[in-house]
Amino acid sequence: MSKLAGKVAVVTGAASGMGRQIALLYAKEGAKVVVADIHLEAAEETVNEIKATNGEALAVVANVMKEEDVVAMVDKAVETYGTLDILVNNAGIMDNFVPAGGITDDLWDRVFAINTTGVMRTTRKALSIFEANKGGVIVNIASAGGLFGSRAGAAYTASKHAVVGFTKNVGFQYATKNIRCNAIAPGAVDTNIGTTLYAPDEFGQSRAMIGMGTNPRVGEPAEIAKVALFLASDDSSFVNGTVITADAGWTAY
Repeated sequence: MSKLAGKVAVVTGAASGMGRQIALLYAKEGAKVVVADIHLEAAEETVNEIKATNGEALAVVANVMKEEDVVAMVDKAVETYGTLDILVNNAGIMDNFVPAGGITDDLWDRVFAINTTGVMRTTRKALSIFEANKGGVIVNIASAGGLFGSRAGAAYTASKHAVVGFTKNVGFQYATKNIRCNAIAPGAVDTNIGTTLYAPDEFGQSRAMIGMGTNPRVGEPAEIAKVALFLASDDSSFVNGTVITADAGWTAY
C-alpha cells in the first residue's frame, strides 16, 4: 500500500529542486499534492509531471512573505481536497554569504521573511486544521547551516537556526494533539537555490567555504525527498521535534 494514500499535502517551493522532488514522490506514494511556488508556470510543470503518472496535484501561486498568499494556499487545499494532512515548508533563499558586519536591514529582513517567518505563517495556518482533524505532520527544510556556524552568511545561518528552534517548539508543544513537526538539515544539494545568490561577499564566502573540503559529495534533491517521505509517513510515527541531518556524513567531521 502507498505510504501516503488518502493524504493531502502542501509543499512550498515545489516548482524546482527539493520541493519538486518531494511533491513528485508524495504524489507517487498516493498523496494529493498542492504544489505551491512563487512561479506558477514552473509549478504547473511539476503538476503536469504528477498527472502524467496518474497522480493528483494542483498548482498554487504562493509567496510565503505574504500572509494572504499563505492563507489562500491552505484554503485552496481544503477547498479542493477536503482537508490538509501534511505541510512541507521548503521555500527558502540564500544570503550572498554576507557576514555580520556587512548585513543590511533589507537583506536580513528578506531572508528571515522567507526562511523563517514564512515557516511560522504556514505552520500557524495549518495547525488550526490539524487540531480540528486530531492530527497532522509538518516537515521543515532547515539546513546544515542551521546546525553549524558558517555554512552560509549570517542572515541565512540565523534564519535556519531559528527554523530548528521553531521545529522543536512546535513538535513538543503539539505532541499530545497527534501533530508531529520535524526538520531535515540537508548538506550541499544540487538545486537551483544558487540562483538566489548574486555578487556573493568575498570575505563571507571564503570563510564559509573552509569546510567544503571535508564534504564527501553533493546530494541530489531526490535523496532529500526520501527523507521527507519518511517524516511524512507513519514510518516515523515516533519521531517528533527533531532534526534529521542528510549530508553524506559531512557534518560528522
